[in-house]
Amino acid sequence: MSVQERKERERAARERLILATAREIAEGQGWDAVTTRRLSERIEYSQPVLYSHFRGKREIIGAVALEGATEMAAALRAATAAADGPRARVTALARAYLDFAARNPAVYDAMFQLDGGLAFAVEDTPEPLKDAFSALLESLDEVAGDGVHPGLFTEVFWAALHGMATLTRTGRLPAPDAERRVALLVDRLAVL
Repeated sequence: MSVQERKERERAARERLILATAREIAEGQGWDAVTTRRLSERIEYSQPVLYSHFRGKREIIGAVALEGATEMAAALRAATAAADGPRARVTALARAYLDFAARNPAVYDAMFQLDGGLAFAVEDTPEPLKDAFSALLESLDEVAGDGVHPGLFTEVFWAALHGMATLTRTGRLPAPDAERRVALLVDRLAVL
């Protein structure tokens, strides 16, 4: 292995450590607790080393959002791959989305609530974000209905899931009714 390859591998490992530590702090204490000073102390690298990877917290949030998008897309695809038929796929998709949001609140916030400097729904949207949307679209395309643009339908369905995830997490929707909400969303919105 060349010196350059070793340095690149070490740099990638440091970057993974920074992001994993940021996620750990954010999941435990919220994003306000994630500071470059705290990160540098926890990973035992100086702030200048941290800044050589990310210009600041906003870029860290963006990188966590991209990781989260990749993880969410995989979770959605895994859930829908095991489902048989359109209703089962859409129900599995909705459950997997809501489960992801509940299990990863700080990552979910990085993806959809905080400013990570990422562009959504434009030509230069990063690939992980496009892929996460595609993971939704793949199951929702077949249930959009005649004359309904599948992308638009996916946006509306996604917005409903996002609202349910956010309102449930903040205690504005009672958690015990989550399954009933999913069933209602699937029954009323999807053309099955």
